[in-house]
Amino acid sequence: MARDDLIQTEGHITRSLGFGNFEIKCQEGHTIQAKMAGRMKKHKIKIMVGDRVKVSISPYDVSHGIITYRLKEDRSSQGNA
Repeated sequence: MARDDLIQTEGHITRSLGFGNFEIKCQEGHTIQAKMAGRMKKHKIKIMVGDRVKVSISPYDVSHGIITYRLKEDRSSQGNA
């Protein structure tokens, strides 16, 4: 399947299932299971519960996906107190 066929969505990690698998609450409101993409493992990108991520979902099985990107937090809104 080509990368153009995948459904792109954003969500946040609600639970770590171990071995690079996570439970993600998508913006649309449904929950899916996703695993880290190989490129993220190769570059040792850490993902933790509460992080916002971009997920690619197969149109054939919308309950599983691949985490392709970890979205950066906006540090200006946190403030220094």
